Amino acid sequence: MKIAQFRYSADNLAYLIYGDRNALAIDGGAVADILSFATEQGLTLAYATNTHGHADHTVGTADLAKRAGAARLDHQGLAREGKIDLDGERIEVFSTPGHTDDAVCFYTGEALIAGDTLFNGTVGNPFSGDLDVFYRSIQRILALPDNTIVYAGHDYVRQSLAFARYLEPDNPDIDAYLAAYDPTHVRSTLAWEKRVNPYLRWNAPAIVDLLRRQGYDVETEIDRWRSLMAVE
Repeated sequence: MKIAQFRYSADNLAYLIYGDRNALAIDGGAVADILSFATEQGLTLAYATNTHGHADHTVGTADLAKRAGAARLDHQGLAREGKIDLDGERIEVFSTPGHTDDAVCFYTGEALIAGDTLFNGTVGNPFSGDLDVFYRSIQRILALPDNTIVYAGHDYVRQSLAFARYLEPDNPDIDAYLAAYDPTHVRSTLAWEKRVNPYLRWNAPAIVDLLRRQGYDVETEIDRWRSLMAVE
């Protein structure tokens, strides 16, 4: 499966997963660009869906599906099915509640389209209000292979890495991460997220020391996760 990324609004990122003939649009707010790309590549836009229900992600889905003659699929229904097949290949779909109750991720076997659950350099705000279920969703993602390419729902890289540097000023990987940042194709790998993204680094000594100095609970992993989510 191949993946094309499209920027819309200030920092939103839309995606097209495609094979030889058919394509699946995810958070397709970049309607004109997606349709143009599909035409240029000789693709049929077969499906359109979302990572979650926030309006900045669903804004183009109905229009895109109507103009392309695509089936508009419920993302939660896909997660219950656990997959969607495209050109004979399986795309895994699984629930990742935490940012929102309805959040899902799409995994091609090589790449993860994570919506607002996991960003490049940070994680989503816990609008669901349930930090424990969010922690379990992050753990589900961390179980994927380290070479998994991480595609997020927004480009927050520069501000996220500024906060990561605030938390871990001596982390040498932050500069390397920023050097590889390409605003025309925003991505990282899970391995790099583990090295730089503070919200995946609850066991890193520098993070644990910081939390302890600021009076946060660091006894267990989930305590450290909850504490990290409270740091400002």
